[in-house]
Amino acid sequence: MYYGNIKDLDIADGEGVRVTLFVSGCTNCCKGCFQPQTWDFCYGQEYTEETEAKLLSLLDRPMIDGLTLLGGEPFEPQNQRVLVGLLRKVKERFPDKTVWSYTGFVYEKDLQEGQRRHCEVTDEMLSYIDILVDGPFVEEKKNLSLAFRGSENQRVLDLRKTRETGVPVKYLD
Repeated sequence: MYYGNIKDLDIADGEGVRVTLFVSGCTNCCKGCFQPQTWDFCYGQEYTEETEAKLLSLLDRPMIDGLTLLGGEPFEPQNQRVLVGLLRKVKERFPDKTVWSYTGFVYEKDLQEGQRRHCEVTDEMLSYIDILVDGPFVEEKKNLSLAFRGSENQRVLDLRKTRETGVPVKYLD
């Protein structure tokens, strides 16, 4: 897996102060995407053990509220297979920090068993995520006044409550 950027103090991509990892690779290719260079699966730098150690070190600061995964697309299967290991370590070491992830896929249409972006690690990966911002960016529905999303079709889901109820539960309207 490759990544395009790491932000060590991000206040735009989730609540509080966050460490943010922008992964590379996306097959959604949304019209109007703010980072089309990240569609390329080999954009940026290779994700290594040193990268993971850096992320864990950045998270190990009291002012950091959690980790956010963006893209590119974290839920491309080849990215999931790498990210699940990072998320496992984050939740073990920092159980009180939240994990947010953005995806252009739709939770109940793409990420459930038997669907197009579900692979052998998807359920585990989703189990570590507290908040999922889902849905493709739709340029015709762009709305800059929305919190934590770019277009009106996107949702901010509370995955803990979603897992409890079995249906998508919005965190924010």
